[in-house]
Amino acid sequence: MQSNNSKTYELVLTALFVAIIVVMASTPLGYIPLVVINATTLHIPVIIGSIFLGPKKGGFLGGVFGLTSFIKSSLTPTPSAFAFSPVAALTMLPHDTVGQAIALVFKSTFIAIVPRILIGVVPYFVYIGIKKAISSEKKVVYGTIINLIISFIMGFGGYAFFNKMVSEGKLGFSATVAQVIGAVVGIVIFAVIEYLFMNKDAKALGFITAGISGAMTNTLLVMGSIYAFYRIPYSEVLQIDPNALMGVIGGIISFNGVIEAVVGAVIVYLVGIVLDKIKPAGMYSGKNAKIKSVNNNSDASKKMA
Repeated sequence: MQSNNSKTYELVLTALFVAIIVVMASTPLGYIPLVVINATTLHIPVIIGSIFLGPKKGGFLGGVFGLTSFIKSSLTPTPSAFAFSPVAALTMLPHDTVGQAIALVFKSTFIAIVPRILIGVVPYFVYIGIKKAISSEKKVVYGTIINLIISFIMGFGGYAFFNKMVSEGKLGFSATVAQVIGAVVGIVIFAVIEYLFMNKDAKALGFITAGISGAMTNTLLVMGSIYAFYRIPYSEVLQIDPNALMGVIGGIISFNGVIEAVVGAVIVYLVGIVLDKIKPAGMYSGKNAKIKSVNNNSDASKKMA
């Protein structure tokens, strides 16, 4: 059973994250301007809440995030607000029967709420999965493979960011230079994470991977749902042929999604290492998923032997 102190801590942290989500959704704090993109950060408190409070409270925080999107799209509708608000959908899209109206309500509610709830569920299990992988006998192999995937994603994010700035004339160098920068970013990140994983604290691997998974859960599910439910009206908003929408969504995922994943990974790690000193990540209801460095684990095994 949880102690009173643990319950109080989780209650306070949950309330704090709810307040942060509401404030960020209501102000420009929910976005980080990065010259060529305003990276969404609303999912970050949900991801952190998932890691430290468990999937149930994380799912609740994701629901709060979804509700703010629902309300904002209803009160201040944009041309694509129908994707996140049943109110906007019923106002902006044709529906001749009760069945069609119900379908619009279902689709918009699903897009606004369900992917955001999963932002609060997926990162916890990713974090636990990382813990199990690097607690096994092949922890060095698993950790390095995971690090390679992380480094590729973050290196690609660096390339996508600088390539976009080049294509928009904000930088004077070529796309080849952007590719080199992306490769260097990936190599440097791999070296840093590998050092932390092997010698300092392997929690870096868990936090960064959870941050990326939470951000990509949001992007993939939201954009995928929009394509599945609102392909034609969303194409009309973008003024493109519906057959070209898949390519546009792929571009959004590979650019916006990856950039937001990189931002999420960095912030989740920086906040995570601070909160972890108060209460280890992955602990709720007495469940301990604390991750230590590989060398520390090896040393402990040697002492026991």
